[in-house]
Parts: sequence; C-alpha cells; structure tokens
Amino acid sequence: MLPRLRSFVRRYWTVLWRPSRYYSLGFLTIVAFVCGVIFWGGFNTALEAANTEPFCIGCHEMRDNVYAELQGTIHFTNRSGVRAKCADCHVPHNWTDKIARKMQASKEVWGKVFGTISTPEKFADMRLQLASHEWERMKANNSLECRNCHQFESMDFTRQSKRAVDAHSTLLARGEKTCIDCHKGIAHRLPDMSGVR
Repeated sequence: MLPRLRSFVRRYWTVLWRPSRYYSLGFLTIVAFVCGVIFWGGFNTALEAANTEPFCIGCHEMRDNVYAELQGTIHFTNRSGVRAKCADCHVPHNWTDKIARKMQASKEVWGKVFGTISTPEKFADMRLQLASHEWERMKANNSLECRNCHQFESMDFTRQSKRAVDAHSTLLARGEKTCIDCHKGIAHRLPDMSGVR
C-alpha cells in the first residue's frame, strides 16, 4: 500500500512541475486566468463584507461601546437621511489604502482574542490609547475619510458659525490643520483627556 501511494504522489508531483508535457500553454493560460478571476472576486467580496456595519458591530465590544455612542450623533440620524457607517470613517475608500488599513486592523483582532477590551471597564482603560492611534492615522492622511463626504470646496461659509468660518477659511484652507485636529469626539465620546495636551 505504501509503495503505491508513494508512486501516486510522485507521478502527480511530476505533473505539477511539468504541466506543459500534458497540457497546452493556451489551456494553462485560460485556467490561470479563470482561477485569478475567481480568487479576485472572492477576495474583493470578502473585503467588502468586512466593511459592512453588521460585520463591524458583530462583536459586543464595538456594538456596546462605540456603536451605541454613534447612534446619538448627527452622523447616524439627520435631516438628510445620509448615514455614515463604520467603514466610511475608519476605512479609506481607494483600494491600496484600504488594503493597508485592513492589514493594520488585523492587529486589532488580538484585542478580541485576548479580551483586551472585553468589558466596559477594560474598554474605558484602553480608550485613550485606541483613540490616539485613530487620530494619528487620520492626521497622517489629512482626514481623508472625512473629506470623502465633507469637501472644502462645497462648504457654505454663510451657514457656518463665525468660529467655524474662521477655522475653515484660514487653518483648514492653508493646510495648517486637518479635520481631526478640531473635531475629535464628533461621532464618539472623547476618552478621559486629563493629562493630555
């Protein structure tokens, strides 16, 4: 039995390493193309499924903490009926940045696995650190996710408060500040900021 198995494995191993001996180059090209399309479609489908709100709030850490906070903000319910979902603010829209963010977010799975934020108390203890990472990320990309919806060119300064006009028309226009510099806590409660500049 063992020699037969060895012979079988050796024969198919040879086929894998010398496929042109059995199949034409055209056939192999077509098979590779079809496999590539299937892989790409599956990968993209999984990526988009991981950007849905049900996926994001699938764990109680997000559902009971930050999602519950979002529900009380204008980003969740407003007069226009346009709602920001988790991925709108936390995942870049263009593909390469989205992949980089997903790889970065895979580290966050450790928090789920090891229960780092499994209780409201643990979440509160980690909140400043988690928020700081997100603010740094948004500052580094010039609040790209904010700008996907809130475009500077479309701002109507006549409908803003004097303070907002001053900030938007000077600091934001000159690139000295970005959205997250002034709008921390816009969709989620701020962490305990005592001792932070």
